Amino acid sequence: MIRASDVNQIELVNVLAQELKKNKLLTPPAWSNFVKTGSSKDRVPSQEDWWYLRGASILRRLYMDTRPVGVSRLRRVYGDKEKNRYSGRHFKPASGAVIRKLLQQLEQAELIKKVKIKNRPGRRISPKGVSLADKMAKAISNK
Repeated sequence: MIRASDVNQIELVNVLAQELKKNKLLTPPAWSNFVKTGSSKDRVPSQEDWWYLRGASILRRLYMDTRPVGVSRLRRVYGDKEKNRYSGRHFKPASGAVIRKLLQQLEQAELIKKVKIKNRPGRRISPKGVSLADKMAKAISNK
């Protein structure tokens, strides 16, 4: 059986984003057209469907990670180095509001679920999310 970890990650994220958009599992809020994805960015995202791509990327990240993941860890994953004119580049985490809202929407769609392991809260992918990711991976491999 083909799993989501067996296919090209870029193709998987693109196909997952199209599926999330088609089934209306994610809905970008009104402020998503005006917000940057982090303080290290200069402009808003240029792609029109960036909300779905980030949601699909988070879903894939949760698929690959075996431990519970929270907003702070995902902020580190999607963060970037900020250009600083005088003192070089320094790491800045991504926007927590964007990641938090996407996690809430994925949770409402029942693709991820909240868990608490060893008093450490976080989120993990649900069986429905695993099924969706594996189904998209199978579709990619059949092409």
